[in-house]
Amino acid sequence: MIIKGLMLAILLAAPAEAATRIKDISIVKNVRPNQLVGYGIVVGLNGSGDTLRGSPFTSQSIQSMLDRMGINVRNSPANAGNPIQTKNAAAVIVTAELPPFANEGGRVDVTVSSLGNATSLSGGTLMLTPLSGADNVIYAAAQGAVSISGFVSTGRAEKLTQGVPTAGRIANGALVERRLPNNLESEKSFTLELLNPDFATAARAADVINIYTMERYKGYAARAADHRSIVLLRPPHLDATQFLSEIGELAVEPDSPAKIVIDEKTGTVVIGHDVQITPVAVAHGNITVRITETPKVVQPLPFSQGQTAVQPRTAITADQAGGALNLVQGDNLHTLVAGLNRMGLKPQDIITILQTIKTAGALQAELVVQ
Repeated sequence: MIIKGLMLAILLAAPAEAATRIKDISIVKNVRPNQLVGYGIVVGLNGSGDTLRGSPFTSQSIQSMLDRMGINVRNSPANAGNPIQTKNAAAVIVTAELPPFANEGGRVDVTVSSLGNATSLSGGTLMLTPLSGADNVIYAAAQGAVSISGFVSTGRAEKLTQGVPTAGRIANGALVERRLPNNLESEKSFTLELLNPDFATAARAADVINIYTMERYKGYAARAADHRSIVLLRPPHLDATQFLSEIGELAVEPDSPAKIVIDEKTGTVVIGHDVQITPVAVAHGNITVRITETPKVVQPLPFSQGQTAVQPRTAITADQAGGALNLVQGDNLHTLVAGLNRMGLKPQDIITILQTIKTAGALQAELVVQ
């Protein structure tokens, strides 16, 4: 048996930054989607729904739903002491994302997830479910057939499950009933928020916008408020949608700090473009441990009343490779990667060396270990 460290692929960042549209690296403040959630019942299941013992709230929900439809099953003599069976129904949580500027009558997709102990939602239909936001106001209503990608097949001694049969989606399953407040046209100024905050990126974006607005509208319109926010002043008599669309198409070269991200669980290393290492000598060796089991069968002596036994014999050897002293330095990504590759290192070895170099103060970058 040979024990070695787990070695996985190494991922390197792109060698150079490229110009990117402003709309791809920023969002307009307060122009965002909103999360909706609701509780509903999926019916029409083929015996794969909730059980009374595991999900008693499903039976209560069905009774409440029938009450609203004018059907009284609570005090019915036929159902006295016999709760409603729920094997063909399941309690679910319905979630959706209401996009900005959605109007009444629009449709959005919904996700349906089992809340109880149902085994599958295949073939089920979601009953009318109101969806509300964080303010407890109903903004949409969902209903329709649930589509799932997984399945479960059960036999007497075997069970096969593929995917997640207890969660599915309904395409365009929610109808928007209330629109969110929209004051975009009345706003005189807007704020762009960078997805990756950086002072250099904010300053570059403001400069690009001002150059464009000076040539087109004869005035400056942008100011970098901080490393995250860029304040835009809308030119007079210009439509807000047109102004934001023009600004979004402008190209800027984003900047990012020197950073190395390490995922020790998978052995993944991501090295940023501006990472540098000052000259440092590194010696690193790998140890391979070999464990060999050669058990020996021991027979008892004649007429000794003994029993045959197995005597364990274990041989352990350790080989250490490498260990040579290497000089590593790099003023750019290509030089750094070439220096590490010349040492013949695996990703797990690179992780160890980078952590040690950072401790020595020779790594001029932020080291993030996940």
